[in-house]
This record gives sequence, structure tokens and C-alpha cells, in this order.
Amino acid sequence: MPTEDPRLTALLDVLSSLGTEASTTDRGDLDLLDTSDLVHRMNDEDRRVPDAVAARSAEIAAAVDGITERFRRGGRLIYIGAGTAGRVGVLDASECPPTFGTDPSMVIGLIAGGEPAIRSAVENAEDDADAAGDSLRELGLSALDTVVGISASGRTPYVVGGLHAAREQGALTIAIASNAASEIGAVADIAIEVVTGPEFISGSTRLKSGTAQKLVVNMLTTLSMIKLGKTYHGVMVDLLATNEKLHARSIRTVTELTGTDVATAARALADADGSVKLAILMLSTGSSADAASDALRDADGILRMAIDALNRN
Repeated sequence: MPTEDPRLTALLDVLSSLGTEASTTDRGDLDLLDTSDLVHRMNDEDRRVPDAVAARSAEIAAAVDGITERFRRGGRLIYIGAGTAGRVGVLDASECPPTFGTDPSMVIGLIAGGEPAIRSAVENAEDDADAAGDSLRELGLSALDTVVGISASGRTPYVVGGLHAAREQGALTIAIASNAASEIGAVADIAIEVVTGPEFISGSTRLKSGTAQKLVVNMLTTLSMIKLGKTYHGVMVDLLATNEKLHARSIRTVTELTGTDVATAARALADADGSVKLAILMLSTGSSADAASDALRDADGILRMAIDALNRN
């Protein structure tokens, strides 16, 4: 009779305690349902996610304030995660430059297994407790930075090790988990534990857990960027016009926020070297590009403050 593996026994005990791994008795008939019923059943499960995120509003707000404060001092936001959680972080990081005009080094996504893991599973990468810390040190992590560890189970060794390494460097640490009393939550300065419960397909944490992770990281970067002045009247004003659609959006943004016509908006954008924020400031105050640029710098890039300052002069 084979000897029982104590490590496997311990892992099975851990999995049985996680809500994200739990099975429910009301889903045994999924393979018997028609497509319409499946759609409704899955959508009913997904409806629970926003409420679970809302229950962690205080922790999310604290995280946003911490991230913003460090951004203002030149710090970075670095996501670490494995599998779906890692891809969520990489996705959010990659979308910040075109959306908010940020330098690619401002928000970074690290995934267990590196670049290949973005598209394909890399075996055992998430079990390497030292890999994330090594990557963070290679990035020159400092106390100005924020490290956000994402793990549905809340116990992924890659993330646990990375958060420990980040704390050693004095960085702000934030954990996003889908289970309460998580291991990464205990390590981090701020624990955002969004309890999403059993998945529609047991253990498939790319579903509700992944959705919750996406909602939370959306808030961490979007709300931080709002506080940094990257939006004005709820509109992106630091976007980069890297294609025809974004160039058209830039012109539309300037026309909508200044009340000018398309031709005038296009000329202002050209004079502003494509900067939507600068073009709006010039048209709103009648200032030259140089004067508007100086005002934006003095206002720490916050358009509303720069408009008020120039209109007072």
C-alpha cells in the first residue's frame, strides 16, 4: 500500500477550506441544461461579484490613496501574480500608457513564468517563492513603489514571496485575494479580500475571481489617475493618439470640452504637439502653448487648477 504524501495531504486540506475551490449541490445538472438556462445561471453567479467588491470599498480607497501618494513622489505600481491573476495585472499595466499617457515604467505587470506565461501555462512557475522577489530586485524596487499581489486562493507562493520581498524593501504592499483570512492578506499592508464564493465551474478562478480582480485593478489605476489629474470632467485628457481612432477621439474631446469647432481643435492639438490637455488649456484660456505648458507644470499636471490659475491672471 503506497505511503501517503504529507505534503499532498496538507494541500488537499487547504483546498477543501477555500471557498473558491468549493463545489455546490445545485450545479450537478449543468450538462443537462439548454444554452439559455446556462446563460441565465452563469449570469446570476456573476451578478454577485460587484457586491463582493463593494464590500471592500474601504480597503480599495486606502490602496488608491497609498498608490497615488507614491506616484506623486515618482514611485511605481507593480502587479505580481500567476496564471489568470498575473494576466489581469499585465493587462491593466499595458493599458495605462494609451489611456492615461503614462510612461510604461509607471505601472508594471509581472507574471510567474515570465512573458510565455501570458499566453500559455508555465508548469510549476507559481510555486517558485523566490522568483517574484528576484524580479522586483531587478527592477530596483524601492520604498517609493507599491507592489500589488493578486491571487484567487490567497496563498500562491510566487505572490507570497514577492510581497515579503517588497516589504523588506519598504514598498507599500497590497493583496487582492478571493478568500478571507488569506496568506497574502496577512503579509500585505492592505488586504483587499473580495470573497466571491464557489465558482460556476468549481475551482475555475478565471471566472468570478478573475472578474473581481479585474474590477479591483480597474479602480486602483483609474482612480489613482483621476487623482493625478489624468482626467477632466470624466474624460481622458492624457491619452496618447497612437492610431486614427484615438486621434479622432482627441479632436472630439477638445471640441466637447471647449465648445470649439473641429478645425480649431485640430490646429490647437497640432500647436500642442498632440497633447489633449494642453490644447484644452490653450483654448479655454486663450494662452500660448508656452504659457499653458508652464501653468500645467505649476499645477502638477491638473488641468482644472491650471485653468483656474490662468483665468485669474
